[in-house]
Amino acid sequence: MEGKPRPEASSTQALAGMDRLIALSIVGQNDIAQRLGLNVTDLTCLAHIWDFGDEPPTAGDLAEKANLTTGAITGVVNRLERAGYARRQADPADRRRVRIVADASAAARVAVVYQPFYDRLSELFADYSPDEVAVLADWFTRAADAMRLSLEEIRGEDSRTAS
Repeated sequence: MEGKPRPEASSTQALAGMDRLIALSIVGQNDIAQRLGLNVTDLTCLAHIWDFGDEPPTAGDLAEKANLTTGAITGVVNRLERAGYARRQADPADRRRVRIVADASAAARVAVVYQPFYDRLSELFADYSPDEVAVLADWFTRAADAMRLSLEEIRGEDSRTAS
């Protein structure tokens, strides 16, 4: 399948479009988290728990992935447990270590809220050729890497100016 003709756009126009998408995403994430009885940090951490796959994270692993302190993660895990999205589980290999495990029903509960949006995105991707989708996927991956680097720089500057 060949891609459809697209209007020309400058990088400035693309950045403006990305900024609009990010702003809407921030509002949307807040609304979704609220609908699920969570805050955005807790919802983000739940997604990180799923990212670990079959090897559930320790609180330290989750703190590192979410760029939070272990103290903050304790609060996150407490809230996720109270809301029924995750639980602490002893590590079978080391009973002193605790792993954070997503509740079996958590993914289905979250999918109910996200699925309509994901369906719309799937329809949108279907309007692009496989080569165009590959470019989009590459761009999202590389943009996320650029964002991580920028966050590290911002946080590094904050810690230096705070002292």
